[in-house]
This record gives sequence, structure tokens and C-alpha cells, in this order.
Amino acid sequence: MTKKYVLWFREIGIKDIPIVGGKNASLGEMYRKLTPVGVKIPNGYAVTAAAYDYFLDNSGVKDKIKKILKDLDTSDMKNLSQRGAQIRKTILQAEFPEDLKKEIINYYHQLSQQFNVANVDVAIRSSATAEDLPDASFAGQQESYLNIKGEKALLDACRKCVASLFTDRAISYRTDKGFDHFSIKLSITVQKMVRSDKASSGVMFSIDTESGFRDAVLINATYGLGEYIVKGKVNPDEYYVFKPTLLKGLNPIISRRIGSKEQKLIYNFAGSTHATVDMRVPAKDRHKFVLTDKEVIQLAKWAVVIEKHYKKGMDMEWAKDGLTDKLFIVQARPETVRSQDDPTKLKEYILQGSGKVLAEGASVGNKIGQGPAHVIKDVADIGNFKQGEVLITEMTDPDWEPIMKKAAAIVTNAGGRTCHAAIISRELGIPCVVGTVDATEKVKNKESVTVSCAEGERGNIYAGLLKFQIKETDLKKVKKTRTKIMMNIGNPEMAMAQSFIPNDGVGLAREEFIITSYIRIHPMALLNFHKLKNKKAKHEIEKLTAAYPNKTQFFIDRLAEGVARIAASFYPKDVIVRLSDFKSNEYANLIGGAEFEPVESNPMIGWRGASRYYDPNYITAFELECKALVKVREDMGLRNLKIMVPFCRTIEEGKKVLAIMAKHGLKRGVGGLEVYVMCEIPSNVILADEFCKIFDGFSIGSNDLTQLTLGVDRDSQIVAHVYDERNQAVKSLISQVIKVAKKNKRKIGICGQAPSDFPDFAQFLVKEGIDSISLNPDTVIKTTMAIKQVESKKRK
Repeated sequence: MTKKYVLWFREIGIKDIPIVGGKNASLGEMYRKLTPVGVKIPNGYAVTAAAYDYFLDNSGVKDKIKKILKDLDTSDMKNLSQRGAQIRKTILQAEFPEDLKKEIINYYHQLSQQFNVANVDVAIRSSATAEDLPDASFAGQQESYLNIKGEKALLDACRKCVASLFTDRAISYRTDKGFDHFSIKLSITVQKMVRSDKASSGVMFSIDTESGFRDAVLINATYGLGEYIVKGKVNPDEYYVFKPTLLKGLNPIISRRIGSKEQKLIYNFAGSTHATVDMRVPAKDRHKFVLTDKEVIQLAKWAVVIEKHYKKGMDMEWAKDGLTDKLFIVQARPETVRSQDDPTKLKEYILQGSGKVLAEGASVGNKIGQGPAHVIKDVADIGNFKQGEVLITEMTDPDWEPIMKKAAAIVTNAGGRTCHAAIISRELGIPCVVGTVDATEKVKNKESVTVSCAEGERGNIYAGLLKFQIKETDLKKVKKTRTKIMMNIGNPEMAMAQSFIPNDGVGLAREEFIITSYIRIHPMALLNFHKLKNKKAKHEIEKLTAAYPNKTQFFIDRLAEGVARIAASFYPKDVIVRLSDFKSNEYANLIGGAEFEPVESNPMIGWRGASRYYDPNYITAFELECKALVKVREDMGLRNLKIMVPFCRTIEEGKKVLAIMAKHGLKRGVGGLEVYVMCEIPSNVILADEFCKIFDGFSIGSNDLTQLTLGVDRDSQIVAHVYDERNQAVKSLISQVIKVAKKNKRKIGICGQAPSDFPDFAQFLVKEGIDSISLNPDTVIKTTMAIKQVESKKRK
């Protein structure tokens, strides 16, 4: 044989895509260039595209395929299905040329010798020559065959790989993308298996797949072999790691979410024809995180190395070997969706109506779609699916691709944000909600639904066709103002996407949303878990904290991660987090909270803010809060985080709180820490000179300041007509405190609702010389434009 049809990974690189396809070229590139710098890649070899051509031509298969495809119609499911089946049968019945067969087997035996076994276990994968190009992702188009051992099984799997280039979805995909069926060739990957069946595996992206945020690594993890996570059969664990401080040697795991992980795919040792078998994951393992923090950090570091080498956002697959406890990268390809976004165009989907939530899961993207629901439980029924319907199913695999492009939205019971349904939905630009568990039961066939991915990480399926708005902004046209425009952020899950709105940081990061959504438990109930009287609350706490033997660590970690996600999204800009500001009735609503909270007749002006933090009945809970913020600033390196004390009535209260913070690692001035105080009580204005001596600045809370200046309970409907932030008394106090702050060279901003609701109020603040205005994200653009007008007039 004059031509070499098989090449070791060490012999190939990224320039060889035409010879060995995207997957093999990338594996060869990493094996050669990145193994020396510590990234572990399992060895293997590529059966080249030339071998594919040799096989098709020598066996006469190519001419037969051309004949079968002559009257192909991809819009006709039956036509497509018949032709696909005919082609695959033709390939599977053909024989490899003898010399090619010998060479494939010879390399297999050499690979076996490297691992000192007679027949090494390998993964056989397809590597199409057009696969993983930035503008044409062929993700999941071809099959993988795992735990393959011996010559016969090897050659059978290689033949199946060739046939997989002509699955129904691959034929349809190529036709729709305008590729000639024979311009795309197939190379075959033969790679040593990583024994993740005895450990774990997953996928990893070097950018956030939902927002396109480039400074985070997203890792998904599950037990067993990696096929289930890609196919969406499991809801995996999810981790985010912040790249800028990771590179400084810190441990910035800014988010962790535990998945249900009910099944895993493992080796089959029972001797049947199937090389793998499905197994249920024991409950104790489902409630644990798959990866240790050390492993998460190791994978994230590799993601950064791989991204740096390729100079683009990357989509990677990893596996942990249960025999050696070592991690490996088994695939890497360019990320093909978010990396193509235009950063100067901002497109926001805003839900305007509300309705009954039928099901919820993890959102993919940030769009909204609607139409009649079409519940399909079997792939055999996809031929009935119509353009503009909402696909509701258990999960998708590449066989579903011909109908996915017709869907207004896609909803699956299973899967995480990196499963097949999620990958294809992103590519098609279709809203998708995965991991709902029971959408196929909760949503009725043919009922009208709205699928919203515009409300953070939780995607909702609503009954009915709700109203929504699409807001488009050309960010090049938004001129920068002299006054700093910051944002009020409550939901950490929205922070990465909201960071693309023009801003100067976060003027108010609210802890309350994080505690009610991420934690849900009263901190004193965690501190006194064994003494709790309420059995129902105790059971709920056990369930929520199953992954945490130390109950208080659950509070520290979850609060830290929620705050960190906001701080990381806007890094290195200032992010000012307000310490918890629940009222006693709101604290009582947290799980276990009723046992620790008084009943107050007017909690709005009761035990809240600073008065809680030094109180003997709450100080230990406040210490947990301090530990969480120390973790964000020191362990994760997010020193752009500033702290704000709410509802601080007196100078003495301020000093007490600062002393407790300092004792627990949050000393004002150390490590650049700035501590602000909310200006929301008339005493804050009257004693502003004194407050300036112990705090770095003020943030005006116009809601409470209005309430306490006018003597109006803002929860009372009866006197709601009196409540007005634009009342002259309120504006006089604001004007006064701005002057005092300027005189004392202290920063002063506003984070209250008024400038978000009333652009004229924002203009008043600019005239008074305020340093910063913190706005709700949806009002930033219009208020910025209003402020620009005032600044232009002031200049004249």
C-alpha cells in the first residue's frame, strides 16, 4: 500500500482537518502541544479521510449512495428515512479492503502494547472533515462506540462510524447547510478509553454558553461514561469558575449547582453483545457533588490553557479514570454559537404578561417562544410535527434534528445546559428549557404555551400565549456619561447577561434574593439545627443541605457563590453588596425562621438592618454572612466587592457593626475594602458629617428615605397617594447629604427606585452633583440618555 491510511495522534495537528477531520485534528494538536504542559490526553490514532474514500471507492459503495440520494426530499420524513436506511445497510454490508483492514488492526495492537494488555478497551468515534467549523457545528451528528475490544469489534465499530455519516439527521443537516454529501469525508478516531464508568465525566466550555460571558469556565459533571450527559439523559452538576482570579492562583468557584444524576452508563461485564449498560445511581451519590473543588479547579485551568492555545472559545469533553483517579480531556472543539455574537448589539426579550407555570427547568439562551404544544414521547412520531409548534419530549438526540429546526421552542424532561437539545437549540437560535422532569405530563398536547428563557437560569413554560417585547439596542450609540451609571442586581443568574449593558459596576447587589432563592433557610435554623422543634422544617433542611455535613457551611458557600457570581460578572468594576435587609416577618418566612423571629406590629421600622447584626439573638448569623463575604474577597480574589450597611440608625450602631466585621476579616481599608452606609433615614442626613468619619461613602435609599421623611408606611395602600420620592422635603434632604459628602470627600450615589422610575428625578440628581446612579437593568439605556442631555446642558 503506497498511501498511509492510519496516523498516530502525535503525527497530526489542527492543520490536518482535511485529512483526519476536526475531532482527530484537535486531539492530535492537543496531544502534541498540550500534553507537554500538563494537559492529559488519552493516546490513540486516526483512520484518515483517504481511508474513507478508499473504502467507498474500492467497495463500490459510493456509486450506490449517489443512486439512492437522487430523489432525496429532506422535508418528507418518510423519503428521508427510507434513503438513510438504504445507505447505512449498503455500508454495513461492505468489506474494508484487506490492506486497510490489516493496518487498522496493526495500530490497535501497538496501542494495546502501550497499556500492557492483549486487547485494550477503546472508544471509536467519527471525525467528519467539516465537523466543528465555527460556522457549521456538526456536534452529535455522528455516533460514538465505547468499550470496544478485539479485532472484530474494532472493525465493526469502524464500519458503523462510516455508516453514521449517513444517518437521517446527518443527511438532512448537510442538505440544509448546503454541503455536498461527498465533499464531507469521514475519519475515524480510535482512542484509549478512560475508565469513567468507575468515576465521572462531563463537558466544559471556556465561555458561558447562555450569555457569551467570556471570563467564566462552565463545567457539567455526572457519574459514569460521558454519553448520557451529551445526549441529555441526566441532569448534571454545574460549576462556574472565574478565569481572571483563577490565573492568579486562587480558587474562584463562583457557582455550584447539584444535579439529580439519576442514571449512569457503565461498562457491561455480563457478556452480552452490548458493550455498555444503564445503571441507577444510589441516592447517597445523587445528593453529593460529583467533583471535588480541587478537580473543578484543575479542569478549569486546562480549559484556560486549551482556549489560549486555540485563541478562541472552546467546547471540551473530560473524563475521570476511576482506576487511577486521574482527569483527562477527551475532546475539544471551537464553541460555535456565543463566540459568534456581536458584542455591540444588545437584544433583550422582556415578558410582559403573566400566567400559570405548567413546568420549569434550566433555561437555554434568553429568548421567548410560543405556539401550540406538541408532546412527542417516541422518535417514531416526529413525522407529525409541524412548523411553529413547541416540541415537548423526554429528551432529544441527533435523530430529532430534522424537526428541531421547525420548532418555536423546545422543552425536555431530562438533560442539562450542555445536552444535545441545548446545543442544537443554541445553534438554531430557539428558546429551550431542559431538565423539567415532567413537562410531557404537565403540558397537554395542542394547548397554547409560552416558553420563557428570559427570566434567569430557570426557564418557565406558561399556559397561554403571553405578551412579550423584544428590545434591541445598538450599544455604539449609547454615549458615556460623566455621572457613573451603575446597576441594581438581585438575581445572580442574570448577572453575566446584564454585564453587557453599558455600566460602571453594581451600585446595589441585594443579598435578599440570594438568601430566599439559593438558601431558603433561616441562618439561625442552620446554627441550631439539632435543637429545632419544627420537624417539617428539619426535614426540609436535611433535604436542601444533603451535600453538606456542616449545615452552616451550606449558608456560607451558597451566599458566597451568589454574591461572587455578581462580583465576577462585573469585575474589575465596583460591586457594592448590601448586607441582608430582611424585616422580621420576611425572616420568619424562611425555613425554620418562625422559631427565631419576634412578631412585630410594624416590622418596616423594627428589627432590621444594622440593629440585627450586633444583637445577641442574631450576631452568630451575621458572622456567617461575614465569612461568606471574606470567602468572595479573599479565597476567590474578587476584591472589587464593596460592602454596604443598611438601616444604620446611629453612629454607635455603625461602629458596632464595623467592629464585628473587622473581627471576622472585613476590616475597612484592609485589602482595599470600602464600607458604605445606606442613607435612608433622616438621621443619616442630619448626622452626615459624623457618618463620613466612619464610612467611605453613602448610597441613598430613596424608598425608605421617602417613607421616613413623610411618615408614610410604604406598605399601606390607604396613604399610598402621599408617598412620592419627588416631594420637596425628600429632595431637600438628598441635596443636603450630597453637599456634605462632597465636602468630606466621600463617595455618594443612589440605589433607590426613584431614578429608575422617573428620568426627571435622575436629572435632578445629576444637577446636584451626585457621583453615581444605580438603576434597574431595564431602565439603564433610557435613563443614561436622559442624563446625557442634562450633562450636555451643564457643560454649555
